[in-house]
Amino acid sequence: MVLVSMLFAFSSCRSARNLTDSSVHDTLTTNLNEKGPGIVVHFTRGKNFNHPLMAVWIEDTNSNYLQTLYVAESIAKGIFGHGDASSGKWMPGPLRRPAALPVWSHRRNIQEKDGLYVPTVNTPLPDAVTGPTPQGDFSIISNLTENIPAVFDVYFEINQSWDWNEYWTNAKFPDDENYKTSAQPSLIYVARIDTVTGQKTTELKIIGHGHYSGKDGKIYHDLSTITTAMNIAEKIYVYLP
Repeated sequence: MVLVSMLFAFSSCRSARNLTDSSVHDTLTTNLNEKGPGIVVHFTRGKNFNHPLMAVWIEDTNSNYLQTLYVAESIAKGIFGHGDASSGKWMPGPLRRPAALPVWSHRRNIQEKDGLYVPTVNTPLPDAVTGPTPQGDFSIISNLTENIPAVFDVYFEINQSWDWNEYWTNAKFPDDENYKTSAQPSLIYVARIDTVTGQKTTELKIIGHGHYSGKDGKIYHDLSTITTAMNIAEKIYVYLP
């Protein structure tokens, strides 16, 4: 109850914005069984938000992956709502999209038998770190692991399919099937958390993008070709209770 009250107090401090009546604020609770300190990640959607895929995770200051806080259910389970058209209409079915969240998937560093780093229907992530994609502003309430270092980085990766622009066109890589469902590549936001200083709230800042077809987990820092994707998120904050 204390954490929920804190969440609403924090939400009231976000930038004012005009929301339509259909806007919602979702709360996702993850990692309930972890014994470390609590953490809240708050996301305010931007004007170009339209069913993006997202992942949130923790790394140490040497870029070593430590823990996933949240990843979109379709990526985590290998099942997409429009993954099977064999019946003549789109139905849920197995589908892998390595270009969707390539930095998260490669940093997690679990390679499947086919060489890809995204989970399959046979190797899904646990329900403790996943859930449906929120359709509006949302907050992730999570617990860190017990051995989390005093200083760590929070990463947020976001990607929106079919989000083309004049540079990232649907004909740019005609032979790359993974690129065709990605368009503008995933964007990476990060914030460094220092629990020693006692700072409670930190805004995540964009630092680059992922590989356009998911072939590696590098962060590419040139954002000059990115347009509408910059407005999928308006603000992303991390809060330590």
